[in-house]
Amino acid sequence: MATNVLDATAATGTGRRAPWKAPVGEPPYARPALLFLTMLAAVFYAWGITHSQYHTFYADAARSMTGSWKAFFYGSFDPANSITLDKSPGFLWPQALSARLLGFHPWTLTLPQVLEGVASMLVLYRLVHRWAGTHAALLAATAFLVTPVAVGLFRTSVEDPAFTLCLLLAAEATQRAARAGRLRPLLLAGVWVGAAFQAKMLEAWAVLPALALVYLVSAPLALRRRLAHLGLAALVTTAVSASWMLAVTLVPAKDRPYVDGTTNNSAFSMVVGYNFLNRFGSLGISAAATGSVSATQGGGGHRGDRERGAAGPGAVRADTHRTSERQGAQPAPGASPLAAGGFGGAQNGWAKMFGTTLAAQTGWFYPFAAAAVVCGLRWRRGRPRTDASRAGFLLWGAWLATYFLVFSAGSVGPHTYYMGVIAVPLAALTGAGTVQMWRAHRAGGRRAWALPVAVAATTVWSACLADRFAASFLPWLAPAVAALGLAAVVLLALARPQRPRTGGRLALAGLAASLAALLIAPSAWAVQVFNPAYGTLGMGSVGPTTPNRERSRGSSGPQSAGARTASPAGFAALAGIASDGSLTPDERRLLGYTRAHRDGARYVFATTNWNAASPYILSAGADVLPLGGFSGKVPFPAPADFRRLVAAGQVRYVLVGGPAGLGPLAAGTGNTAAGPTAATRIADWVAATCTKVPASAYGGTDTPAAPPAPGRAARTLYRCGPGQ
Repeated sequence: MATNVLDATAATGTGRRAPWKAPVGEPPYARPALLFLTMLAAVFYAWGITHSQYHTFYADAARSMTGSWKAFFYGSFDPANSITLDKSPGFLWPQALSARLLGFHPWTLTLPQVLEGVASMLVLYRLVHRWAGTHAALLAATAFLVTPVAVGLFRTSVEDPAFTLCLLLAAEATQRAARAGRLRPLLLAGVWVGAAFQAKMLEAWAVLPALALVYLVSAPLALRRRLAHLGLAALVTTAVSASWMLAVTLVPAKDRPYVDGTTNNSAFSMVVGYNFLNRFGSLGISAAATGSVSATQGGGGHRGDRERGAAGPGAVRADTHRTSERQGAQPAPGASPLAAGGFGGAQNGWAKMFGTTLAAQTGWFYPFAAAAVVCGLRWRRGRPRTDASRAGFLLWGAWLATYFLVFSAGSVGPHTYYMGVIAVPLAALTGAGTVQMWRAHRAGGRRAWALPVAVAATTVWSACLADRFAASFLPWLAPAVAALGLAAVVLLALARPQRPRTGGRLALAGLAASLAALLIAPSAWAVQVFNPAYGTLGMGSVGPTTPNRERSRGSSGPQSAGARTASPAGFAALAGIASDGSLTPDERRLLGYTRAHRDGARYVFATTNWNAASPYILSAGADVLPLGGFSGKVPFPAPADFRRLVAAGQVRYVLVGGPAGLGPLAAGTGNTAAGPTAATRIADWVAATCTKVPASAYGGTDTPAAPPAPGRAARTLYRCGPGQ
């Protein structure tokens, strides 16, 4: 009967069949539809992959990791294994392996994320299919596919693609464990959470309440056995999660790179203090006792380091305020808070998840998902404890609530890609909620109003959100959403289950209008991946991110109209490298000179910030020693240790100059509340002690005819040590 179009449930087929044919018991269009969604996902994520940009800070480490297995394991930033990333390196392992196999190019670093994205969608489909049936799974996969942040996420060389896939695999294993009360898949879930920990550290543990709740509530075992199983799974999760940190800790400091982000060279300090506690400074939490460099050197918390003036590795604003920032000046009145190194209103505070920047990339399904959770749990009251349908709503509802709370309380800034883990439960609840509320609508009674009410609420939210961008981006979109939503509500209200002929047709039309109203706005954002003016550039966003009145304050032009973090050329220039990661002619000559005159030194030269070292590492894999870590405030090397390196002939040349492009020092002088940083003191010592090398010595010009290009601040090369 036509009105049962969403009532089909999954069945397991037997025998061999063509991969494009649906299993027995499923609609014949189910498998072709899934294959179509899979191909569409691959196109979305891989579109323009040959024109990918390097995510500079991470790409430097990936380049170093391809050079030696030691650098691969530790996640060394530089090829000489002097200092690590300021994160655990698990998310870069697939990228480094890809580069080892296929060569080091921007697209080889992006390819693993594309594969992780397609796999994530397929795992989500399987999870929802087992829980709520074929149609719910297809709708969930579609909702996930058109969520803008998901499209941007899997085109970006950051931590979250691998992290998201591992959490989905953990949820899938937990689902199997809860249904049968089996220990082995529950332990496997712990392994997957531990793998997610290697990609995104303690953020992975935020999924544990949802997984534990599902198993504790729904597994068909006695309470004592359920608790025992969860205890064993917790041990596995902890062991796998802590494995890299323990391995680093057990290796003597002299035999491994220094751990970035810390004052005590501790992997635990980097993970717990620098990358976790510092993000909750707004709650009064301090990481001062953990060895976090941000807390102890006046950085104002992790957000004050990574986001002030940089917005994280690989993200900068291509506007005229960058030069004034490097000089310590304030941006022009009315400029975006990003230009000042801060993040205002919509990106801070407990309401940030509803702010335009994050909601436009992630939150189109907020009202519908909330309605699905409420209805799913209320309508399942009185069912047996092991009810699988209720367990699914518990899983996704708890997942969504936990991460929503974590991100609301913590520092997010412009890192849109963090929201990929929010897009997953929103998509799952949208798919299953549609099927659930459709069945209730066809059954009649008071529950029949759940679907039109949910559609109406989501339509109002989506139309208002789209209208914020209407002045310069698809002005027809908000009215179209409103019209489709109104038509859906009217048709669903007019449909009567007691009138199978006319009521059924009206209901189907209402369902089609409902799906169109839900999907049209996020789809309009997602397809901007094909628009060069809105391509992703490192923060995981697609389409515009800033509403009209904020956008009008900035400079004009396609990029400011789209409120992108940077144009492709601007991103590369401000990152200190060309778009293909090549060196400028002056940089090639400098590198050639220092290599020819290094006289057996371990390092070709040292630099006073990581961004100055980046072009040489990325393009040539040069053994350059970066001072100060990502934040510029890491006490590595200590001034006394640096002088010993010079005296021992390990360092003969030092490239001194103001930072350019990325890094918090772009906004200041290199001093902190605790005084000058180690890198600043080293630079002062070099300038006072070592011999300046004239640019003409390596084919340059001692008096440049023009100021440096954007992102390439003037620098001075010094020779230090005996015979200088």
